[in-house]
Amino acid sequence: MKLSPIAFFAYARQSHTIAALTALSRCKLAEESTLYIFCDGAKSAEDRNRVKEVQDVVRSKKWCGNVDIVVREKNMGLANSIIYGVSSLIEKYGRVIVLEDDLLVSPFFLTYMNNALARYERDEQVMQISGYMFDIHPDVKTDAFFLPFTSSWGWATWKRAWKIFDPLMGAYDQLKSNKQLRNKFNLNGAYDYFGMLKMQKEGKIDSWAIRWYLSVFMDGGLILYPAKTLIKNIGWDASGVHCGNTFCEDKIDEEFKVLVYPTHIAVSSELEKLQQHLRRKAGNISKIKKFFDVLMRRSV
Repeated sequence: MKLSPIAFFAYARQSHTIAALTALSRCKLAEESTLYIFCDGAKSAEDRNRVKEVQDVVRSKKWCGNVDIVVREKNMGLANSIIYGVSSLIEKYGRVIVLEDDLLVSPFFLTYMNNALARYERDEQVMQISGYMFDIHPDVKTDAFFLPFTSSWGWATWKRAWKIFDPLMGAYDQLKSNKQLRNKFNLNGAYDYFGMLKMQKEGKIDSWAIRWYLSVFMDGGLILYPAKTLIKNIGWDASGVHCGNTFCEDKIDEEFKVLVYPTHIAVSSELEKLQQHLRRKAGNISKIKKFFDVLMRRSV
């Protein structure tokens, strides 16, 4: 099996970066994989020391079989850094696995990602593989299933899918004028994704992820999710503070493996359970909003 390259994005969080790279290095297939680490430049003079500490960390060990470190002299911001890094590796390899510096992975994360990338490579409707899964205890006979929205916490895609990514959000006006379509985009009212999209349009946030979701949504794409999460997020917000609310339920079962894959490519009935789960949590609006803001990477 041809292994996908891994893109890892880091900035100025030394402890998070060490933890994330250490977990990655312990993955099955890590020693056979090629890792590209993209280190963004400092935003300000105050950040230079922390940025330098992170650069020292990524150079301190051979985290995977082959490691290529890309250090930016100037700050690109998270959105531009990810768009550039993903696009460059997609162009070279045709596929990519994407991680950020606050994500801990299961020992079987790379196995799942590479197997799924190979299995669904020619299925045009499948546009992303997600390593994260919400804590909904899905009732499925397979170890993974399809949902109609993207995730930014440990994911992978192919060149054929990434080519539809529209950073300019050309479909925004269509979504804005079509209430039925907008409700579907919002997971039948489970969360106001369109509100986030509107903030992106108005320049109030800079999120690659909400634009990627719009692109996939308008193309009718599906995302493969594991039945149990293979990702734990240790950086709840832009400051790297650990989450301390009921939404941070991403506990990794280190024995879980995705062995049985769905053969029928369609939205799982578990979508309804997920929507109900989100609505129940919506009793505390600030918590659900914060959770999805982080999930869709509003910060730069």
